[in-house]
Amino acid sequence: MSKLKGQTAIVTGAGRGVGRAIAMMLAEDGACVVVNDLDSDVAAETVALIQQSGHEASLIAGSVTDADFPGFLLQGALDTYGGIDIIVNNAGYIWNGAMHNHSDEQFQAMLDVHLSAPFRILREFSSWLRPQASKEIEANGQAKCRKVVNISSVSGTTGSATQIAYSAAKAGVLGLTKTLAKEWGRYNVTVNCVAFGPIDTRLTQSYSDAPPTIDVGGREFKVGLSERQIEGLTASSPLGRTGKPEDAAGAVYLFCIPESNFVTGEVLTCSGGL
Repeated sequence: MSKLKGQTAIVTGAGRGVGRAIAMMLAEDGACVVVNDLDSDVAAETVALIQQSGHEASLIAGSVTDADFPGFLLQGALDTYGGIDIIVNNAGYIWNGAMHNHSDEQFQAMLDVHLSAPFRILREFSSWLRPQASKEIEANGQAKCRKVVNISSVSGTTGSATQIAYSAAKAGVLGLTKTLAKEWGRYNVTVNCVAFGPIDTRLTQSYSDAPPTIDVGGREFKVGLSERQIEGLTASSPLGRTGKPEDAAGAVYLFCIPESNFVTGEVLTCSGGL
């Protein structure tokens, strides 16, 4: 039996990598998934993959950092499916650099996508959640259990050299998660966080010479890890490998199913033991 049948999930940054794996895993267990990504083409590919497997998904492309986008995203989900049960704040990218080379723009960009965007999305969600949950409490004595899963990183829990802005933003996600868990418990919403270690995506792809680049909003960023870095991570991992997107998705899935209905305000590290 599908544990998420009849539920609606929003997954940001779901065009590729971990986000796509999360969206597909939730859809395979019965959820109707709203796929969001800045890149509409790859997001459409995720939707097509879900639909081809016989499940339900829709596309709402756009940047989570745009001030008006959270309202557009949430209203689109409500118009399409009539409710929202799960939100996974996954969108993000990495802009590395040593402290003395970090610009104000660089620091703010990391805060915007990793911390401010989830805050704005969840604030927008609250405008629908509070009256909806109140109606359910009045009618049934308890609101329907809903789920929020925020994505952090081991860089946010332990820090990481050359990632001062990214680490600070991801550390902020921990505070956002724990505080909102206390605020929204009355509405029967669980708010949890998964902190990823090294996962095999385009952000951590291996390179031997020059690092690859990605385009985010018309700006190119260097990404990836050198072959030596990958070898070091693999050697130091108790499991002897880096993670796959499906490993990361599985950790998120745990916080979305009914078995975790009494778990809130927690941070689960998904790093292979690093």
